[in-house]
Formats: sequence, C-alpha cells, structure tokens
Amino acid sequence: MDSLIRHTHQINQQLARYGVKFGIYKNGTFQERLFPFDAIPRVITAEEWSVLERGLQQRVNALNCFLKDVYGPKQILNDGTIPEDFVYRSPGYLPQCEGILPVKGIYSHISGIDLVKGKDGEWYILEDNLRIPSGASYPLIARELCRRCSPDTFRHNNVVDNRNYGQLLRETMDSVNTGGINVVFTPGRYNAAYFEHSYLAEQAGAVLAESSDLYVRDCVLYYRSTHGDQRVGAIYRRVSDEYMDPLTFEPSSLIGIPNLMSAYRSGNVAVLNAFGNGIADDKGIYYFVPKMIRYYLGEEPILHNAPTYLPFYQEDRDYVLEHLDTLVVKDVAEAGGYGVLFGNKLTREQLQDLKDTIVAQPRRFIAQEVIDFQDLPILEGDSQVERKADLRAFVLSGAEKTVVWPSGLTRFSRNPDSFIVNSSQGGGFKDTWILSR
Repeated sequence: MDSLIRHTHQINQQLARYGVKFGIYKNGTFQERLFPFDAIPRVITAEEWSVLERGLQQRVNALNCFLKDVYGPKQILNDGTIPEDFVYRSPGYLPQCEGILPVKGIYSHISGIDLVKGKDGEWYILEDNLRIPSGASYPLIARELCRRCSPDTFRHNNVVDNRNYGQLLRETMDSVNTGGINVVFTPGRYNAAYFEHSYLAEQAGAVLAESSDLYVRDCVLYYRSTHGDQRVGAIYRRVSDEYMDPLTFEPSSLIGIPNLMSAYRSGNVAVLNAFGNGIADDKGIYYFVPKMIRYYLGEEPILHNAPTYLPFYQEDRDYVLEHLDTLVVKDVAEAGGYGVLFGNKLTREQLQDLKDTIVAQPRRFIAQEVIDFQDLPILEGDSQVERKADLRAFVLSGAEKTVVWPSGLTRFSRNPDSFIVNSSQGGGFKDTWILSR
C-alpha cells in the first residue's frame, strides 16, 4: 500500500489525462473539474462483504417487487402498508407508466445503494438510487491505473478483482435484450458523467449513442449506422425520465427520442433502468423499504435504514419538531447532497423557519438521527487525516439473478467538519478493496 501512496500524484495525473472529471452546472454555467482520487483504499473483509452482499441483493429484489406492484396490481397500497396518497404525491411517480410491464419484469437493472458504516460497527443504508446511478467507472479505472503503477500491491494482497463490471453490465443488458444491439444512451459531452457513459459503453461492448443517432419506426428503436440502420434491443439510458421522450414527457426536450415510449410499451426494447423508477428512490419511500422486504419476500431486513422519521405521520412530525436541533432533515426532491440540513448547524430563526415549512409541507421532508459514521484516512499534502466517507454499492439485476459488484465507489468529504461526501459538494473518491479471504 505504501507503493500506492507514493504514486498518488502519478495516478491522479493519469486520471486527468483520461478525462476522469466530474462536471456540474452552477450559477447557470457548466463547470468541469477533476474528481480527486485518494490512493489509500477502503478495505472490507470477506466476512463483512458476505453480509453486505446478501443484504443488498435482498433490498434491490424487494424494490423491484415494489415497482412491479405499484405500477401494476398495487397490492401494497390496497393493503394500506404504504399510504396510497403518499405514493401518488411523489414527484418520482409517473402515471404514464401505469400498466406497463418492462421486459422480463425488471425495473431497476443497475442500482446504486449508498451506505455508511457507523462507529458502532453496523452498516446503514442512507439512500437508494434506482434511476440513473453513476459512479461505477471511477473505481474501475482507478483500480486499473493503480495496477499499472504498483502491480506488486495486488499480487501480495488478497483483493477481489473488480475488472468484471463491464462483463456484468453486458450480461445484464443481454439478459433483457429483445433482439438487436446494446446501446448506452448519453445526452452528450456536456453531461456531468459523460466520461462514465463512454467508458462503460466501451467496457460493455455497447454502442455509445446520442438522440440524433436513434429513431423509432413502427414501435421499434433503431440506431443509425454507417453500415446501415440497426435494431436496438436494449438501451442503457443516462438521461432523466422527463427528457427521454418529448411526445410522452417534457415536450421541449431536445435530447430525447420521440416515440421511444411506444417501443418500450410494446415490449420491443428493454430500457435500463425502467421509466418511473423515481418512485422507489424517493427519500420518503425509503422509509418503507424494510416493510417492503417483509411484505414481498417474507424476510427480515439484513441491512437497516438509518433511524428515520416521516413528518407525513403526525406522531413522527411531533417528534421531529421537538428534536429538530439534533436531527438531519432531507428534502425528498433534492439529490447530490443538496437539500440536507443539520439541525445543530442552524440558528434559532432558521430552526423556526424549517419547523414552519415542515408543518406546511410534511410530505416534502424526512428526518433522520445523525449517524456518526466512520472516518477513513486520506492523504492531505504529506500527511494523513481522517474524513467522513460513504460507500455506493452497485447491484445489477438481470433476468436470472441479482449480482453485487465486488467493489464500489467510496466517496469522502475533504471538509473536516462535513458529513456531506458527494462529488458535487467537492468530495473525492477511493478504491474499495473486497478481500477474498
């Protein structure tokens, strides 16, 4: 590991050369910056990973059952396990998806589940990302560069090889492909994760395409090729639902594919991830995932949510209002570390304003106990310091099985006083080592 640390600067130079950057829109302008890499890996033992793997498979399987149910028979709503009006008021619920069953009945093919490890040694789920979770490419290319700089490090440590992500992605796409080529659909060069789109397309042996490359005819999706137009059997989209088809969703979208929804509805193309998944990664719906696991799978959750309160319920709302100065409050419509408020950082006036907003809009928020999650060592100059870090695990669901990639994106805060680790908030990333024994 000392060799890796010595090569940190060289690895970051290589990442810059490969264009491993993270772009964000801020104050109306597009800004692109390097995604800083720290060479000290997060290490997870084989025994610990075994528990995480089973828990993540369980959770994603339950979420897929929920999506299939909520856009179909709605048994969990009819039984009152989840309030019907709570679901229908979610910005992630898309009525246009009612009654549509995706190819092989799978909704979330690539899930990004965010976890933290508390100082009590327990892992807690913080968030489920089932729309277009990003980040797998970063530890993938970082590991490759680390191998080049310090091959002996990986010869002498029992680290599970993570280079199979492209293969897993391809197998997932192939398992639902309706007959045709696999496509990774990108909005283009100025998207925040464009590097990842192109890199994963290459790794999975798929075609990278923009809207101008694709069209629908007779409810079938085609790719315009110099060798003649080719039918598309599976499209891994990296574009938000509302911009995917201007004839179904946002009519002003210039980056979508007109009539894609007709091809999808007809079962002629698999869309990864399915339309409408936003209802399952709504931060409010997160509160109900343990109930989903019991309801659909008849099992007790292996991994637990952070202790969470739903102001939608009067009892929870009363508790939140009374203890607001010790909780963290999250706006369910926000992402990327935005809309997160720590009560102990607010002034008396700000706390009162937030209380008033919660009372007026209880469906808008969840509140959680602040988990004092583990710090990990990072390099800062010539010394090591401790910073908060989370883990995004990637779970791939194909027609036959649900697989957890034996790696993950460990993100860390570079601010010593911050619990926010998101790249959009200035964080960096690490490799995640899963030990084989």
